[in-house]
Amino acid sequence: MDQSFKIIHLLLIVILLSAPLNCKSDDDGGLQIENPAQLIEKALLCFSNKYIYSSCEESYRLTQSGKLNVPYAATDLYCNGPCLEETHLLLNCIENIFSKFLFFNKAGIWDIRRTLTAACSDTSERGYFNVAEHMESKAFRIAGSTNTAHVVMYKLVFLGFYFSALMRPLIVFI
Repeated sequence: MDQSFKIIHLLLIVILLSAPLNCKSDDDGGLQIENPAQLIEKALLCFSNKYIYSSCEESYRLTQSGKLNVPYAATDLYCNGPCLEETHLLLNCIENIFSKFLFFNKAGIWDIRRTLTAACSDTSERGYFNVAEHMESKAFRIAGSTNTAHVVMYKLVFLGFYFSALMRPLIVFI
């Protein structure tokens, strides 16, 4: 019982330490925890900022759902024109407000950036702007993923319960 007790406590400590808090400094030098709903609301305002998206055709702009509706024929126009730069400005705006922002398709900022890099590269992925499919094709690559912390946390929790279950029969015999 003592061994499983230690494993469970270790897992709880790891989970608590990996849980992000959104804090900012207030005028008195103390920390103030921001409401996640307010952060998301502020981040969504980036989409309507007229200084960010000023030249990119509206149909090619990144949407709140996490989609880039860029047809293959418009790849050169998108990648070599203002759209790519303005999309990065939008992502910077969102990231500066709420770095853990997730689009409606569950893509993180890093997933969008990775899709842009691949779609504008000189590789076989050029012109491939489908973020959701890009995420699915990269699902088994943990390194660099937005959800790396979540994957690690779930694995630790699973291993904790697994080892706890394995230890129970040993504890009964001791």
